[in-house]
Amino acid sequence: MAERPARNAPKAHEAQVVRTERITPHMVRVVLGGEGLAGLGVGEATDHYVKLLFPAEGVTYPEPFDIDRIRKEFPREQWPANRTYTVRSWDPVNREMAVDFVVHGDEGLAGPWAARARVGETMHILGPGGGFAPDPAADWHLLVGDESALPAIAASMEQMPAGALVHAFVEISGPEEEQKTATPDGTEITWLHRGDRPVGEALVAAVTSLDFPEGDVCAFVHGEAAFVKELRRHLRLERQVPREQLSISGYWRLGQTDEDWRAVKREWNEQVEREQEPGA
Repeated sequence: MAERPARNAPKAHEAQVVRTERITPHMVRVVLGGEGLAGLGVGEATDHYVKLLFPAEGVTYPEPFDIDRIRKEFPREQWPANRTYTVRSWDPVNREMAVDFVVHGDEGLAGPWAARARVGETMHILGPGGGFAPDPAADWHLLVGDESALPAIAASMEQMPAGALVHAFVEISGPEEEQKTATPDGTEITWLHRGDRPVGEALVAAVTSLDFPEGDVCAFVHGEAAFVKELRRHLRLERQVPREQLSISGYWRLGQTDEDWRAVKREWNEQVEREQEPGA
């Protein structure tokens, strides 16, 4: 199913690269700022995301940048490509937004851009979206994801209510990719080193073997689609976690490009939800 063209897209925000930092061997943080981020609308959600717009190679767009105009006047193959990334942090006073990128050499579009981004470089963004935040009324919290979900999990850890009981599992390639992240009370992420195992295998093992605490859980499970599907089945059918207590979705899918995955993601998620509902 082809992705439908966006209609009446919101006005793109113009931002400039303020600074960059390689925080682990394969994670680069880009801080965007500038007057164009005024009124960006980032709230209390810890999974806020923005769509970064990358110009088609060799194409120059009219100024001021207007994504609706571009989509009306340019052929589709000349539209900017977009990539969705979590807002790692937002400083409303200085109007600075940090975005973390997984970088594997020249693989992909956004990662290589982040690795070579220069101060003063302009980036246009759409958003933000998202709406998850740790529920202060929950008895305990479960945070699960691979590298793609790490920014949202880290932001969630930092915004946990005082005294929160948290089990957080993040799968990374190895110990060199660990980051300093903890709740205000000092609870740290449990890092799972993937090594040569398939993506998500360690996460599935960790969650399925976890002795769940008593009470209501607020769960956030995101990352590669295959392990997300397996954990959704486990949480909904075996652990009987109500749907309203669960934020879960495939951020990406092994073997598919970002464009291919976005084209089928909604339909895939809906199908998985239908198949894995209790009594289905």
